[in-house]
Amino acid sequence: MGADLMSIVDFIIHIDLYLVSFASDYGSWVYGILFFIIFLETGLVVAPFLPGDSLLFASGALASAGALNIILVFFLLSLAAILGDSVNYWIGNIFGKRLLRADTENPRFIKKEYIARTEKFYEKYGGRAIIIARFIPIIRTFAPFVAGLAKMNYGKFALYNISGGILWVGLFTIGGYLFGNIPLIKDNFSIAVIAIIILSVIPLAIEILRKRKK
Repeated sequence: MGADLMSIVDFIIHIDLYLVSFASDYGSWVYGILFFIIFLETGLVVAPFLPGDSLLFASGALASAGALNIILVFFLLSLAAILGDSVNYWIGNIFGKRLLRADTENPRFIKKEYIARTEKFYEKYGGRAIIIARFIPIIRTFAPFVAGLAKMNYGKFALYNISGGILWVGLFTIGGYLFGNIPLIKDNFSIAVIAIIILSVIPLAIEILRKRKK
């Protein structure tokens, strides 16, 4: 378990090196790998640990270096994010209650505190939570599941889902494309990734601290 965790951390921290290796080893298949990772992070409640923000930023930086096509990256990963949330919504809508009951009896996959935090998030932001959650690790994985579980109108969900997916992918990939190859960032990419992660979890940390104070 410890070795698996260290492997995940190493992948996240040195994601730029892994992407270069993927592009070298698999050629155009690297687009499929990127699509698959973003789809899994947004589409399955058992995969909140995947590195969405840093992966998008690193993909943009790699495109800036000429290893990837930025337009293809943007459209494919936007599609992955939108489809992932849609699948997650319908899993929550159709199977959510059964999954939660089964996991209560044998807790392995779904952390109840994540569900509770996401529900509080919805109470505060309403439908906008689908867009805002895109920028908060863990919450973004559980937000569409909880929306489906709560039977949110799918047309309303789809509008927020598409808007949020395009905004999330666009911000990080274009950000990586514009700034990822600046020498200061390129030479300290691991630090940049850690900074992205910290900035992403600040809103969640603030909410937790507020809750504890209350």
